[in-house]
Amino acid sequence: MSDTPEQRSSSAPPATLPRAPLAYRNDDFIDSPDGRLLRMMAEYQEPLARFRRERIEDTVVFFGSARFPSPETADPANADAVEMSGYSEAARTLAYLVSVWARELPGPRHRFVITSGGGPGIMEAANRGAWEAGAKSIGLNIKLTHEQEPNRYITPELNFEFHYFFMRKYWFAYLAKALVVFPGGFGTLDEMFEILTLAQTGKLLTRIQVVLYGSTYWKSVVNFEFLIQKGAISREDLELFHFADTPEEAFALLREGLAPYTEAPVVDDWAPSAQDLLGPAIQHTAG
Repeated sequence: MSDTPEQRSSSAPPATLPRAPLAYRNDDFIDSPDGRLLRMMAEYQEPLARFRRERIEDTVVFFGSARFPSPETADPANADAVEMSGYSEAARTLAYLVSVWARELPGPRHRFVITSGGGPGIMEAANRGAWEAGAKSIGLNIKLTHEQEPNRYITPELNFEFHYFFMRKYWFAYLAKALVVFPGGFGTLDEMFEILTLAQTGKLLTRIQVVLYGSTYWKSVVNFEFLIQKGAISREDLELFHFADTPEEAFALLREGLAPYTEAPVVDDWAPSAQDLLGPAIQHTAG
């Protein structure tokens, strides 16, 4: 014989149950290992949407150390700091030259937009040069244990922060038509060899013009001839990049490498967003 309802429970009924959070607003889920795939997808789709909205066609990427000061901030008593500050000034000048030239190119979208890792040092110098030219520039920042703040010269609408290094590297490579590698440390070396490996193995759909700025520095850091001697690379692999020692020399190399992309017919194949396709009659939601 079953219990009566009165016998089943003598405690008070539960309190009214609040609504559960929507899955995409559930921070505990999104930040958990189970939400990792969604976080990865967000770091692909959200930048893509913004690049489309800002009509960015392609980029010129600047790599280089976050630690090198500008000439204004270099300690005059530190000879190495003064020397390295010259590279920051060169990055600023080169970014300015590229931006002024790119602004005059025909077409409905922004061409060869200066892109940096978003932080200080060489990165800030590159964004600053583009800003001084009145051009847009991109900063692809990365969330680190020791926070790297975005520099002030990035175009606000093109200021990004990534959790995953590999997604940040994807966006460095995907839109790039040229790469300028200024002196730097582990991070710069990692980024440079990532692009050179993709080019060497034919994984890039388009040829990227790669310029290593500061031939003395790079030939001291990497013994390319020794790599050839030991059979680690072929001599033809040295054709994947060029050396430059002045902003004017680097700019000439960039213009030469980018020429095929400036001669192509101008086509406005801008991809609309979902809202552009569906129109304003679609109900807006916070999601």
